[in-house]
Amino acid sequence: MTSTAEAPTRTRDPRVILNALEGRVPQLVADVGADDLWEREVQLLLRDSVAVRSLAERILGQGIAYLITAMENPGVDMGVGKTVDIGVHQIILDTPLYFAFCDQYNGGNYKHHAPLIKRRRDGTVMRTADLISKNGFEVDTELWASDESDCSPCDEKVPDSH
Repeated sequence: MTSTAEAPTRTRDPRVILNALEGRVPQLVADVGADDLWEREVQLLLRDSVAVRSLAERILGQGIAYLITAMENPGVDMGVGKTVDIGVHQIILDTPLYFAFCDQYNGGNYKHHAPLIKRRRDGTVMRTADLISKNGFEVDTELWASDESDCSPCDEKVPDSH
């Protein structure tokens, strides 16, 4: 009997991915007291919306995983809960960085963020977490499950939106 061993799955690291974009964002102010892009975004989260560093890092990592998965899977119905959406918005609000994401992961095309008013309660959050896992990212189940019945109100209202 012959058995074949499967190659180990390599997990994509949001911190490594974010820092690899540094050369694509010359518009950012370089001397802001942060060693790299990851630290910059974590500090911005701590300044504006998240009180604990470890939580800011978790939220940022899941936001990055979501954005890349959405960009690499156009037309797939996806959405996040309120918690992970904080990380998504952090990247989008830092526009030079978001443009670099679009350039790298969306074929150079801008991916719109066009939310609906009402939140969806149709299981989208956990289906999205599963898709992110299949796309090679580690899923922070606690963050996704905390909002699993309250999806961010995103949809395909605008071409190539999330």
